[in-house]
Amino acid sequence: MTRMSDQSGESDLSGPPARWTRATTYPDMWADPDDDPRDSEGGSPDGELPTLLDFLTDYRMTLRMKCEGLDPEQLARRPVPPSTMSLLGLVRHLAEVERDWRNWIGDGDPVPKLYGERDADFDGAVAEQAVVDAAFADLEREQAATDAALAGHCDLGERLGKDRTSVRELLVHRIEEYARHCGHADLLRECVDGRVGQ
Repeated sequence: MTRMSDQSGESDLSGPPARWTRATTYPDMWADPDDDPRDSEGGSPDGELPTLLDFLTDYRMTLRMKCEGLDPEQLARRPVPPSTMSLLGLVRHLAEVERDWRNWIGDGDPVPKLYGERDADFDGAVAEQAVVDAAFADLEREQAATDAALAGHCDLGERLGKDRTSVRELLVHRIEEYARHCGHADLLRECVDGRVGQ
């Protein structure tokens, strides 16, 4: 039996939620172009560095959009057993990853992990408002810190840190990490309330 859901994710029968989107122009999109904050006016940026940063910004925004309108239980829900992955876990994981990327480019002692070893970022993603608030604050802080650490390195060929990682490699890896997890977020959100779209 298919559960019917409205645009708030409310349901009246058991089973998977019905697929839906708020978009009306393109039914496979998250939002209509006029309402999508990722659609910037004008053409694409000029140059490699601005282009990479533009893609990173859009993927970061996509992750946040996939979490919009959900309560702590929905954000922490693990809809695909036996996976420990949830939307809240992804937010915590990406905060942890942003912090770790600074270790790639630093010459000093590594910055300690935020949540602990191994899968603590996902395991600790529990349905509590304080955990949700802390996760989004952690993500914003860690993103800003990594951005600040790279702000003075505009030469994409410059190599940083003990492993001499190029700025280009780090930026491309950051985009890849967010893009991969935004794909996970697509599926996780659809499992939570049926909402679809890029």
